[in-house]
Amino acid sequence: MAFRLTKIILLRYDRSFMSHYENLSELDKIRHSCTHVMAAAVLRLFPKTKLWVGPPTDLGFYYDFDPVEPFTTESLPLIEMEMKKIIKENQRFERIEVSREKAYKKIEEMEQPYKREILNNIPEGEKITFYKNGEFVDLCQGGHVSYTKKIKAFKLLSIAGAYLKGDQKEKQLQRLYGTAFPNKEALGKHLDQMEAAKQRDHRKIGKDMGLFHIDESVGQGMVLWTPKGSVIRQQLQDFILQELQKRGYDQVFTPHIGKLDLFRTSGHFPYYKDSQFTPILEPEDLRDRSEKDGSCRQLSEDIEQGTIEGFLLRPMNCPMHIKIFQSQPRSYRDLPVRLAEFGTVYRWEQSGELNGMTRVRGFTQDDAHLFCTEEQLEEEILGCLDLVKLVFKTLGMDDYRVRIGLRDPDSSKYTGDPERWEKAEQALRKAVRILAVDYTEEPGEAAFYGPKIDFVVKDVIGREWQLGTVQVDYNLPERFNILYTGSDNRSHRPVMIHRAPFGSIERFCGVLIEHFAGNFPTWLAPEQVRILTLSQEISDYGYKVLKELKQAGIRVHIDDSKDKIGAKIRRAELQKVPHMVVVGKRELEEEKVSVRSRIEASQVGTFSISEFLESIKQSIDNKKQPDSITSSQKPTR
Repeated sequence: MAFRLTKIILLRYDRSFMSHYENLSELDKIRHSCTHVMAAAVLRLFPKTKLWVGPPTDLGFYYDFDPVEPFTTESLPLIEMEMKKIIKENQRFERIEVSREKAYKKIEEMEQPYKREILNNIPEGEKITFYKNGEFVDLCQGGHVSYTKKIKAFKLLSIAGAYLKGDQKEKQLQRLYGTAFPNKEALGKHLDQMEAAKQRDHRKIGKDMGLFHIDESVGQGMVLWTPKGSVIRQQLQDFILQELQKRGYDQVFTPHIGKLDLFRTSGHFPYYKDSQFTPILEPEDLRDRSEKDGSCRQLSEDIEQGTIEGFLLRPMNCPMHIKIFQSQPRSYRDLPVRLAEFGTVYRWEQSGELNGMTRVRGFTQDDAHLFCTEEQLEEEILGCLDLVKLVFKTLGMDDYRVRIGLRDPDSSKYTGDPERWEKAEQALRKAVRILAVDYTEEPGEAAFYGPKIDFVVKDVIGREWQLGTVQVDYNLPERFNILYTGSDNRSHRPVMIHRAPFGSIERFCGVLIEHFAGNFPTWLAPEQVRILTLSQEISDYGYKVLKELKQAGIRVHIDDSKDKIGAKIRRAELQKVPHMVVVGKRELEEEKVSVRSRIEASQVGTFSISEFLESIKQSIDNKKQPDSITSSQKPTR
């Protein structure tokens, strides 16, 4: 097939992006078409730009560029305007099939050096197809609208850095993000949601409220919890601990680091190797290697092959809990054994993927591992699911869906016998059906050792977050040779359940900050009450109220500054304090307090101190959602 290509841009043939573009939804086709239109617009405006890849995404689309001069925010409206011209030209998307030889030849002609590697990754025997619109031609598997005028509503959003091939060792490119929807109404709704998300950004709110800090001198992705943020974390931990005690869990504590062989046995090393920190060598081995002038390559190979020992910052807590289970003989009468820990783990996330508290390198899981018989498995799974549901209900996160992550039989990243995998998957399906909730199944989303149930929560502005998880595991008991003595006096292997209702405490708190926009319910709020004095002459009474509230266990502060009451109220509102107690001359004379609720943004009423305490403690004990102090009295001020 002979044809002349004036511009060829090769879109990445990589199944990790989109396995079959032909099966894209209509929305994805619109977004996929936008990547072509954006790349065409960039080449019109900046013809010497080199291009890498540009797929559609769940929220829009992007393309990675290597421009001669870096793009700036001023570049976006220019590119957007050129895209609108291309759309108005109503260019047709045409499919063209070519041979591998012709594709290589055209790449050389266009002088797009990044594209040759992409073409190299197309498997032999697979069709090589281009899609052409106007003067622009892009190598891809298809999945477009028929004409550019089918793109009704789009918006370019931002510029970010992105490494070539996602590898920090490669050159940094510039990624242009955009989004597209079938119509302007849907686009407008999405942009409004984005603006709402911007206002709720946990990084901004966390800084304004002084909840956490990330310091470059400590390390990227390492969260420093401030006193205020620590209150929220501790309240969440206390809440879950109380539930665990009711449900027969035992709390344990384990080290943050373990021998490499432990994680070789579990399979985290090497199955999870790319997400781990570099192993730590024993000082003697490191000294010995240094004296012998050993190469880093050889050292890496020795670690890989297990000929040298070392330690690893734990990526997961399960091997430690397994060793506790194995530390003494177990009988069927002991099962189920439920071991729980707030265990800190460490994952090596790419720096470009780090995001405040929601994507970090060191985080704490509300982790637990249950060891049970096969006969107990169903009941234990249901108990774990019930705990996750309780957490979400308590926090007012009632809009969620359930996802079962299954093994991809064509992938090599999973360990264990397929028959045991099938048993674990069926156990999860059965439990979800008993719960009578809607669920989806997603092959390829299982952990390397077993299938899992994930709870995907939708927050108040419609964004989804994967939070609680429950996993069934037949493989680690096999790898560690875990046994218990059955009623027949013979050895049997237990089934293991991994579960974490919060998942990562850091990520969960980041999501909560955005879900509540910092307006936490009273039981979680770092500062539950602020006392505001109308004048400095009332300070003594204000401190008397402060003392009584503190003695009752309320987290309370006083503002007895010389500022006017309006300024004090504004300060408390900015710090998102749930309740303000105003004390003046009348309150002093009557030994009462006037209460102002953040929820109602108005004064609620006048109470005796004991009445106020009773009401607020009831709100805290019941974990009321949302909460405010109520009174039959009319406001007196």
